[in-house]
Order: sequence, then C-alpha cells, then structure tokens
Amino acid sequence: MITLFLKLLLAHLLGDFVLQPTSWVRDKKRRKSSSPFLYWHIAIHAILLAITLQFDTYYWLGFLFIVISHYLIDWLKLELQGKWQEGYLFFADQVAHVLVLLLVAVLYTGTDINWSFLFAPELLLLACAVIMVTYTASIIMRVIMDNWKVKDDSAEDSLAKAGKYIGMIERLLVFLFVVLNQWSAIGFLIAAKSILRFSDLSKAKDRKLTEYIIIGTLLSITMAIVTGLAYKYMLPYLTGIKLVF
Repeated sequence: MITLFLKLLLAHLLGDFVLQPTSWVRDKKRRKSSSPFLYWHIAIHAILLAITLQFDTYYWLGFLFIVISHYLIDWLKLELQGKWQEGYLFFADQVAHVLVLLLVAVLYTGTDINWSFLFAPELLLLACAVIMVTYTASIIMRVIMDNWKVKDDSAEDSLAKAGKYIGMIERLLVFLFVVLNQWSAIGFLIAAKSILRFSDLSKAKDRKLTEYIIIGTLLSITMAIVTGLAYKYMLPYLTGIKLVF
C-alpha cells in the first residue's frame, strides 16, 4: 500500500508544485474554469500518473478517479476564491487530493499498517513532551509573565499571535537540540534571537522592557531544556535504548 501511495503522491507533487508555473496559477485564479491552463494542469497530472503507474491498465479505474477528482477539487477551489481565506483553500485542496490518493491506494492494495504503533510508550512520551514545550509552556509563561505589566508596542505593530508561535518554535528547536545533545546550537539560537530583538532592547528608555524580554527568553528556554532532559531520562525506561549522540 505504501509503495503505491508514494507513486501517486510523487505524481501529485510533481504536477502541483514542480510542473505548474506561477503564470498558470494566476490565470486560473482570474479566469477560473474558463482558463485553458486548468485543463493543461489536469493533462499533466494524467501523464505523470500514467508514468508513475508504468502504464499498467490494472489501475485504469483508479487513474480515472484520481484525474476526475483532481479536476473537481481544483474547480471547487477556484469557485470558493474570495469566500474562504487563500491559506485555508490551499491546505483544504491539498488534504483533499492526498486523501483521494490514499483512498485509491487502500482500495487497490488494502492496508497493511499496524496502527497500534500510535500508542507505543515512546511515541506517547514524545507527544507529551511536544505538547509541554508548545501549548503548556505558553500558558505557564503567560501566567508567570502577567505578574509584570510592561508597556510595549501597540498590537497593531505586530502580527497576530506572532509572539506565541515564535516561542513555540523556539522551544521546539531547543528541545530538539537537547535530545540530539547539540548544546552549542542552543547558544547560537539565543545569540540569533538577541540580535533580532536588539531594536526592542535598545529603544527601551527604562530597564523594564529589557528585563521583561530577558526573563521571558530565559524562562522559555529553561522549560524547553528541562523538558528535553526529562524526555532523555525517561526514554530508556520505556525502550531500553539510551540516546547517545
């Protein structure tokens, strides 16, 4: 099942991302279903599918299903322009395409995936650690940092929830570096963040904003490091394998 799915996915990735010029995308958005590039796009997908399936007529029904569904999904995406945000449309479009490919692969070969691996102790531990350094840490930081009220730029001067997601990505990277035993990379990350926030620090006439940023950064990194160390400590008890890098 996996092999067939990967063949179908390869054809999709080539057709949607490699062999679809930006000019075609713009023309489709402007002219929608009347754009000739929509049909050129579908034709390219059909050719790529035929090649990846090695022109095996055994898959003719799945081939037709994928090509027709691809057209209908793309057509619906064009019709929903202006009604949905473009980002939502893009991801909904890609998820729909991949689900169709997965369905065809399952119908032809069945599923040989043992889903019990999702509940393996080491995977559950990793899931808990990732949630800890993202959402849980964000809430803990908000509770702690609310003890100080620092006047900063107005909300209009920054992206919505940008600080929250920057913190999540930062802690995920630190967690990864700890697990991989790449402590020097954490230093580079802190240095890079300090450079990027230099303007915030330099414009603070009193020390409150500077101290607020430093406390937040150190608190965020500390939680990520503690979570990473706890993960490395507990993992051998679940798998019998000690992480050594």
